[in-house]
Amino acid sequence: MGFSVGSLADYTKQNAQQLVTSSVLGAKTIDLIKQSSNVMVGVKSSETINIMDTDTLFQSGASCGFTASGTTSFTQRTVTVGKIKVNEALCLKDLEAKYLQEALPRGSRYDSMIFAEEYSNRKAQKIADALEAAVWQGDITSGNSQLLHFDGLIKQVNASAVQANANPYIATVATDITSANVIAVFDAVYAAIPAAVVGKDDVKIFCGMDTFRTYTIALKNANQFHYSLNVKADSEFILPGTQITVVATPGLNGTKKVYAMRMSNIFFGTDLLDEQERFELFYAKEADQVRFVAEFKAGVNVAFPAEVVKFTV
Repeated sequence: MGFSVGSLADYTKQNAQQLVTSSVLGAKTIDLIKQSSNVMVGVKSSETINIMDTDTLFQSGASCGFTASGTTSFTQRTVTVGKIKVNEALCLKDLEAKYLQEALPRGSRYDSMIFAEEYSNRKAQKIADALEAAVWQGDITSGNSQLLHFDGLIKQVNASAVQANANPYIATVATDITSANVIAVFDAVYAAIPAAVVGKDDVKIFCGMDTFRTYTIALKNANQFHYSLNVKADSEFILPGTQITVVATPGLNGTKKVYAMRMSNIFFGTDLLDEQERFELFYAKEADQVRFVAEFKAGVNVAFPAEVVKFTV
């Protein structure tokens, strides 16, 4: 007679000391804006981008005298920040009946978070991911709790940006980005960049990681191997035949939109530099809870929307 184990479930080892998390994307666009030194700090509600412009009118110098001509103008655009917070309350007693009980300390009161480092890092990454989407897709009228705190770059430039959906590089007005037209789409965006802008060193073309993949695959299938395409889907490369960088940004994922603009044209406003990365994880004794608290301000705008090129479907 051997073991009688028919009433027991098959054993599955559950390692309470190891957690695996899924992938997140990060605040790539904000990092690029920081590199261009266009971060406005100390913004409690809104702050202006102050713009000066002047013209130059040539006159004949064949005779003496002075004739005033020309105009110098001052204009403003406003960065309005959204006031955002992330609050979570965690009752560790909820874990007592689960495999995670093995990670709980001895005793019936728990005044610290288990896996605190992993949890905190994951939370910070999720905040960065959501903020990256809002930098592009934010819309205070959207009704989406993740996007309604401030207007993103898409909305800020939508009315004034140069549209690049039609000729000469796209045979008909494109209503989608596909492997068949994606090379023409990027050529059209490049061709539409204003002459005063296209030669600047800080011009970049932004697209979602999905569109970026479609483009690199199309180049590969077109046998354009002389261009460097050894890149990841969240990376960047030089637009073939130019010196302009194509940047894959998660903030444009799923939008089927492409934008070209100078980095010096984009401004990010916040109250405290990297405030979105600051948080507290503490024990609230009166509630017998571990609590996560993060609070920050964020907003974006461009100085010259007419210098932006867009492809939108």
